[in-house]
Amino acid sequence: MAKVKVSPQAVNAQLSTRLDDFEQLFASREPRVHAFVSEDNRFKRLHNEARRLANKYANPEKRPPLFGMLVGVKDIFHVDGFETRAGSHLPPRALQGKQAAAVSALKRAGVLVAGKTVTTEFAYFTPGPTRNPHNPDHTPGGSSSGSAAAVAAGLVDVALGTQTIGSVIRPASFCGVVGFKPSHGRISAEGVIPLARSLDHVGLFAQNVELVHDTASALLNEYQPVTLAQKPIIAIPDGEYLVHASKNMLEHLDSVAERLRQAGYHVKRVRALNEFDAIVQRHRHILAAEAAQTHAGWFARYSHLYSPKLAELVREGLAIRASELEDALEAARGLRHDLGALMNIHGFQLWLAPSAVDVAPAGLASTGDPIMNLPWTQAGMPALGLPTGWNAAGLPLGMQLIAAYGQDEQLLAWGEDIEAALAESK
Repeated sequence: MAKVKVSPQAVNAQLSTRLDDFEQLFASREPRVHAFVSEDNRFKRLHNEARRLANKYANPEKRPPLFGMLVGVKDIFHVDGFETRAGSHLPPRALQGKQAAAVSALKRAGVLVAGKTVTTEFAYFTPGPTRNPHNPDHTPGGSSSGSAAAVAAGLVDVALGTQTIGSVIRPASFCGVVGFKPSHGRISAEGVIPLARSLDHVGLFAQNVELVHDTASALLNEYQPVTLAQKPIIAIPDGEYLVHASKNMLEHLDSVAERLRQAGYHVKRVRALNEFDAIVQRHRHILAAEAAQTHAGWFARYSHLYSPKLAELVREGLAIRASELEDALEAARGLRHDLGALMNIHGFQLWLAPSAVDVAPAGLASTGDPIMNLPWTQAGMPALGLPTGWNAAGLPLGMQLIAAYGQDEQLLAWGEDIEAALAESK
């Protein structure tokens, strides 16, 4: 049978219809959410890019895997044709650079960049204008505020973010979407303005794990698909760490654990993260020292344009000696080893922990507390945040699954199964 040829005009018409729908949705939702950095002629640009994409890939059999997918990009990623402002008051000309490797990889996979999404100032704590799509009086989280909100509002299929403490998993939880933070370095951070290179992770947001997995397969270095025959054994980290979660979140953790048991998973408790205060202090030490390295030049010229919070962090970091930073980094590598060793000794494959202290707090002056994400980020272990319920006020609750370092493919595959099991148990 002869294969049916699809004209570029027909493909372009399909993409054009989708962009028209996006424009209507954007007009109705974006003024309330403020997920995107403003852009002149956004939709004219997108239609032109869709036309070029249609002409290049008219044959369905030759289309790249993410053909026509709309993606939001956190505004610390350099993207050709866009300014990078990084949520700051610095002149954009001082911040420009080569297009991020992750953006280039997604473009090769066929995506359309819907635009830059709002970030807190230089991916630290000073918020931008973004609001939580579920309640505009609540924060969407940060620092990947706009990326999480854009996905939650249905404005994009996928969004790129970063996490240095809790900037993917926490906003994913607050906004009720899936967030993925890979093992440190598994997705290239080239072309992304760093906050602290040893802690920075490029991550993703989407409405479901399957879409995160499909997108991650185009981004993870040396991605290898896996086939998983058995359910993972799951452990909850008992001890000082969980003390930081609210009573409401701890009750939800127990509920999710029970739902997983009913779905056939073995869930147990393992004492972990002893001397948690020292882990937190070490994270601050690394963050401050490396942020000072990143910002030294800019800060020398533009310190008056920095928020008080970020200025304080940079000044603190400038006083940290190189030997002190190296000691902290060595201890962080030890944390990764210790957590992996606990997994081997007690025979389990995934940690289960709250994605945040509680639901998104009211107000827009803060992006919430990232402490539940901090140890897993410091250890560089892959984490997958799943929306797992709602509180009485209609705000999302989330849990994170954490795998051993380098086990990203396994985490995503297990995550799809666990997401389905939790959906069935609602």
